[in-house]
Amino acid sequence: MSAEGGLDVTTVGPPSRRGITLWSVGFAMVFAWSAIAPFDRFTWWLEVAPALIAGAVLAVTRTRFPLTPLVYVLVLLHAWVLMVGGHYTYAKVPAFDWLRDAADLSRNHYDRAGHFFQGFVPAMVARELLLRCTPLERSGWLVAIVISFCLAVSASYELLEWGVAVATGEAADAFLGTQGDPWDTQTDMFMCLIGAVTALLTLSGVHDRALTDSRN
Repeated sequence: MSAEGGLDVTTVGPPSRRGITLWSVGFAMVFAWSAIAPFDRFTWWLEVAPALIAGAVLAVTRTRFPLTPLVYVLVLLHAWVLMVGGHYTYAKVPAFDWLRDAADLSRNHYDRAGHFFQGFVPAMVARELLLRCTPLERSGWLVAIVISFCLAVSASYELLEWGVAVATGEAADAFLGTQGDPWDTQTDMFMCLIGAVTALLTLSGVHDRALTDSRN
């Protein structure tokens, strides 16, 4: 399959040994820190589980279906966001407590940053998979499908939060992290939308070059 302009983006070279080592060390170090005396162990497991699943998937597919270095870096950054949120819970991340007090905000907004990444990173993962595994080319349809995918991920996560809350009651309060905001779910999904659109606007060209460079 070829993308727009005849460029073949279906083949990406495997990650270098150095790249694998750096990625693994970066993941393991933050994971180990996150696991030490988290605010709430139950919440920690819920928050870091997506990072662990993503790490396992990337490990299994690194030779059969390697991704571009750009996407590997973005996934690692997203994993760090999840691990930090898991360690403190999203409503108690110290740096965002400081920001709340310094800017006289109504709440700790780390969860907003987390949901921004929930759109930003999956957008680039979806874009790469669609360009490499489907006949889609760079077009408005690609943009629309990527954004729809990210909103589906966000909606699925909100349903997961709802399911956990129903099943566990007050034990899920830290996982929900609503901080008394009745519009928390809608705002989280809006932040995911902003993240996805921002990624497509700022990184599509970089991603195209990464797809080209990674063929060798």
